[in-house]
Amino acid sequence: RATLLLSRCLLKMVKGNIIVPEEILSFCCNGLQGSTSPPRAQEPGEREEAPGAMASPSPARNPTEVQMSQLVLPCHTNHRGELSTGQLLKWIDTAACLSAERHAGCPCVTASMDDIYFEHTISVGQVVNIKAKVNRAFNSSMEVGIQVSYEDLCSGKHCSICKAYATFVAQGPLGSKVRLKPLTPQTEEEKIEYSIAAERRRMRLVHKDTLKDLLTQSPQETELETRDGSGAVPAEKTRVESVELVLPPHANHQGNTFGGQIMAWMENVATIAASRLCHAHPTLRAIEMFHFRGPSQVGDRLVLKAIVNNAFKNSMEVGVSAEAYGQEMSVSCRHINSAFMTFVVLDQEGHPRTLPMVAPEPGDGERRYREASARKKIRLDRKYVVSCKQTEVPLSVPWDQSNKVYLSYNNVSALKMLVAKANWALAREKEKVRMYTLEEDKFLSFRIEISVCIPASRAFSLLSNLQRRHEWDSHYVSAELVQKVDDDDMIYHVVSQKLRHENKPQDFVILASRRKPCSKGDPYVVAFRSVTLPTHPARAEFTRGETLCSGFCIWPESEEMSKVAYYNQATPGYLNYVTTNVAGLSSDICSTFEACEKFLLKNKEDLISRLQDF
Repeated sequence: RATLLLSRCLLKMVKGNIIVPEEILSFCCNGLQGSTSPPRAQEPGEREEAPGAMASPSPARNPTEVQMSQLVLPCHTNHRGELSTGQLLKWIDTAACLSAERHAGCPCVTASMDDIYFEHTISVGQVVNIKAKVNRAFNSSMEVGIQVSYEDLCSGKHCSICKAYATFVAQGPLGSKVRLKPLTPQTEEEKIEYSIAAERRRMRLVHKDTLKDLLTQSPQETELETRDGSGAVPAEKTRVESVELVLPPHANHQGNTFGGQIMAWMENVATIAASRLCHAHPTLRAIEMFHFRGPSQVGDRLVLKAIVNNAFKNSMEVGVSAEAYGQEMSVSCRHINSAFMTFVVLDQEGHPRTLPMVAPEPGDGERRYREASARKKIRLDRKYVVSCKQTEVPLSVPWDQSNKVYLSYNNVSALKMLVAKANWALAREKEKVRMYTLEEDKFLSFRIEISVCIPASRAFSLLSNLQRRHEWDSHYVSAELVQKVDDDDMIYHVVSQKLRHENKPQDFVILASRRKPCSKGDPYVVAFRSVTLPTHPARAEFTRGETLCSGFCIWPESEEMSKVAYYNQATPGYLNYVTTNVAGLSSDICSTFEACEKFLLKNKEDLISRLQDF
């Protein structure tokens, strides 16, 4: 810094025709090149230090990572001295956009935002720390992961606020889409996020269909909840409408309105609508997954509308929409975005208060009322099936039509997380079969892998059919297809042999989820986990077994060679069998996998023979 300041002074002196000594000019030139002093002569007997010997090298930082720290000032807060959620959304969107543009190398716009759950409020004087980085790039869109925490400068306390995932689209000249370069993850955490990003993308694409399916199965009549206390408040009394003029400070360098700014305006009108129901100051707890349907530009008039759709006992859902008009507001509008926000009202001890009921208007009001109930169920499914840690869920989760998307996501993402973990250790090697183990605090996992001369797509087709597994796995007696959920998800009732020290055979109800590669380098995936079906309860003649996370990953090594790997996170009932094999007291697992190789090769040859006959 001193060198730069001195250089600036020297430039002014040169411009003013003041003579500068040659020694000072030489010092400045060397300083600007990174050397502020001439090299020191080495003393006799002194050993030259290797480069970097005095400091340990820091880990390579993700080139797309953006860190933002903001001090919460009074102008950022509400009447309680807490950070406005709208302001936080603007900061989140800005950090995420900067991360996306680092990877794309061109302007990017917000396409969607996944569910956001706000765990704590932030007070004036505290610091908001936001870290954003690109998890995965697809063709023209990319997923950006955002972590938000706050820091109390006085106590040094750090606390997590929320975690969010946003999708951004790269834009070229005249709004054309730009094909993105692929992203290569480096750390274990980045590999996990990279792998699961494809599953999150899949879940976003079917989000609307999930809501439609749930509403189709639900009763069409609106059943109002009965609650002690005052009568129901007409939903129409909570309606809010406001207009905002988009000015240059609200837009990016292309003139498009910042997504975070639109979210902040939407949060403002939603808060007013919620306040009209409860006659108090509400707190925003969650924002539902939403999509931006089109851009708005500087000069647009954004009309924001909000209304309370439904009030549950301790929370309420507010629906809010944004429409863009040009200078002539009589011209037809452009629908920009719709969002659904969940609010609570906290008492002095921080506990949610009981809210008054809402009386919906006939027609659209009743439709919104029913949809709010359906969205609440979907939010709970996503929060406790998708977002939870593996150690916080029961082994068998009840399956039904409404949560099929999230159980499938959880099934595949759990296996991908296991695959991406580091510290796998080679435990045994028998001819071509290799067995690895991963020891964690609460789980012992194993991986069996082998290279087989078969195309990966053919191996994927054979191994994903549990009805043929008894042909190579002697532990399987039968596998009945109970329900074909869709082309990629099926539920089987599996009966296996009796384990040692067991008097009865085991049975399982297993969800099998298949995934083809999303892009080059991805494996074929077949994931298994236990689910609960009311049509197949535990029966006296079987011991009900459960599997938490298991399945196959198949990587193509060439057109005719594949690496087949089987993963299993051992459950307590299966642990003794696994440890016996790991310790070398049994070769049953390796023998089973050798039989799997023979099964794959035999069926490959059968396929070739049939093709030749044809």
